Formats: sequence, structure tokens, C-alpha cells
Amino acid sequence: MSGLIAAAGRRFDAVGVVMVAGVTAFGGGTLRDVLLDRRPFFWVERVEWLWALLVLCLLAMLMLRARHFGITRRAILWPDAIGLGLFTANGAQIAHAMDLPALVCVLMGMITAVFGGVIRDVLCNELPAAFSDHRPYAVCSFAGGWVLLGAHALGSPVWLALVMATVATAGLRMAAVFSDWSLPPWKAHEDA
Repeated sequence: MSGLIAAAGRRFDAVGVVMVAGVTAFGGGTLRDVLLDRRPFFWVERVEWLWALLVLCLLAMLMLRARHFGITRRAILWPDAIGLGLFTANGAQIAHAMDLPALVCVLMGMITAVFGGVIRDVLCNELPAAFSDHRPYAVCSFAGGWVLLGAHALGSPVWLALVMATVATAGLRMAAVFSDWSLPPWKAHEDA
């Protein structure tokens, strides 16, 4: 949905809307698969996700109007937080299953969860929000990846590790939103 709204705000045509929504949804996982040399890409194996994306985009273009965007942005806060958690847990688990080092596993979870939005912002000619809005979006993902690895270290079954990482990441994200947590900007240009 964030890709749809960003594309609509730029007044993209139908092709642009689908492309921006697609890279938002699949960009982080695709980058992870490229970095881990995994083939076929996850969305090639699950073509039903591509069909769902196309249907969602078409319905949104037919039904959503500019007056709906503010409500939609607020309505997707919880689903976005849950998605952040799911993508973090999934990406970190894929790397963990490949017996990669702990930090690499955590970064693969974060890349999976965050970089679709980064690519979306670049395509829309904006500074990526994940790097500039001072919201701890990527930090929540990073912490959730460590929860997954901690659960594995304690001998938890895979399903429980995935649930724990998802809940921790989503919970941190929503706590950050409702508490208005922010990361301090780097003040490199100020005199000490």
C-alpha cells in the first residue's frame, strides 16, 4: 500500500503504480536473494503473489481517491508493523538456514524488511525515509533479527523463533510510533 500511495502521489500511470508497488513489496526480498545467490527468486516460485499485486493495484486505482490516502496511511500502521516483523523474521531465517554468520543473518532480515521501501523512495525521486526520517524502522528490524537468533540459540523450534522475532519487531515498531521515538540526527556540521 505504501508503494501505491507513493506512486499515486507522483501521478504515475498504471504501469508506474504497479512497478512501484511491486518493488516496494518484493524489492527487499529480491535484494536478499541476489546477495545470497538464491535462485529462483522467491516471487518467481510464488507467482500467486504477483497476481495478488496486480489485482490489488487495479482495485486501488479504481477505488482509492486522494481523500482516502490519509486514512489509508493511518490504517496500514499495524499491518505495516506486522509486515516489518514477518519480513525481518523470514529474511533472517533464510540466512540462518544457510549457516551464515549471525550479523549477516540479522542484516539479511533487515534488508528483506526495509529495502523495498528504500527502492520505492529512490524510484519516486525521494530521499529514502528509512535513512532520513529519524524513525527507528530499520533499528526495530535489526533488533528483531537478533531475537530470532537468540531464540534459535535457546533451542526454540523454527516456528517459535519466527513468531518471537515477528512479535518483537512489530511490537518495537508500534511502540516507536505511539511513543514518537526518533533517532538523533548526526550533527557532523555543527561546531562543538
